[in-house]
Amino acid sequence: MDERTTPPVPHSLSEVHHSTILLFGEVLIDCFPDHEVQGGAPLNVAHHLRGLGVGIGVVPMLVTRIGKDEHGHRLFDAMQSAGLPIDGVQLDSLHPTGEVRIDLEANSQGHRFEIAPDQAWDFIHADMARLVGLSSRPEWLYFGTLAQRSVAYPITRPAAHPALRALMQTTHAKGFLDINLRDPWVRKDVLRWSLGKAEIVKMNEEELLRVAHMMGLGSASQTVLGKRMLHAFGIRQLLVTEGQNGAWLLQNDGTYHHTGPTEPLVDVVDSVGAGDGFAAVFLLGLTQGWPVEQALERSHHFAGEICRLRGAIPDSDDFYQPFITAWQLDGPAT
Repeated sequence: MDERTTPPVPHSLSEVHHSTILLFGEVLIDCFPDHEVQGGAPLNVAHHLRGLGVGIGVVPMLVTRIGKDEHGHRLFDAMQSAGLPIDGVQLDSLHPTGEVRIDLEANSQGHRFEIAPDQAWDFIHADMARLVGLSSRPEWLYFGTLAQRSVAYPITRPAAHPALRALMQTTHAKGFLDINLRDPWVRKDVLRWSLGKAEIVKMNEEELLRVAHMMGLGSASQTVLGKRMLHAFGIRQLLVTEGQNGAWLLQNDGTYHHTGPTEPLVDVVDSVGAGDGFAAVFLLGLTQGWPVEQALERSHHFAGEICRLRGAIPDSDDFYQPFITAWQLDGPAT
């Protein structure tokens, strides 16, 4: 936990019910060929939750670690300026702030990542994380698989990040697992533990096939594999994104919803962070009690709009205003 003073919560938040969401994992700098931006899935999701949910009391709180270096100071100042709580942001004197080098494919529809090892976010401290969990009393805990890449290989217990395990034991928050398979940082044991701790799991269609293979769920249609995954790990809801072809949701009672395909997007810049936007809106819907069909449609639509941005986070909060108005997010939740 940093010694600097936490900025005060906006006055409007004191008048509405708070829904705190902890976001565990990597905060870093995305290095494109011609520019650098702040990034990392937990940070992207936190930004969208703050931008969309500030008027209804949604409080996204990051649990992460950055270096005491130029990039770290830049990220810290940016989080403070954006109004994100910094209680869970740890500072590291030994390891550098994370960097990811991103190369875009020629058609702007895909990207390649180069993720350096031994970054500050690999060393999130468990005791510091536990204190944040105790003080924040979160409703949901968002976590992924990439931030667990440095987990030691245990002998007598399942593989899990000590800080993430501490948060789960301390808060008893419901788990939202956002699968993010980035070779060579893919661990079957970590993936198995994570699936078993999540109430909701989100992945794309390629990841569904790969995870099903890694978990020994056999060969079948995507929906059958989804049902097997729900049953094997006690998951309540599985979210699968299919890019332009939409997204679908499978519940443990067998209920299935699909957004269906959408018209080709115009003015696409890149798809970086589209999945993070999807996750943020679905989490927002969970705090507000949206019907699952509505949450799925809104999440898919928002993800498409993120593809019109350069990078994963908008330059201005004006980007969020049409969604706030359309979804009636400008007042206390009812």
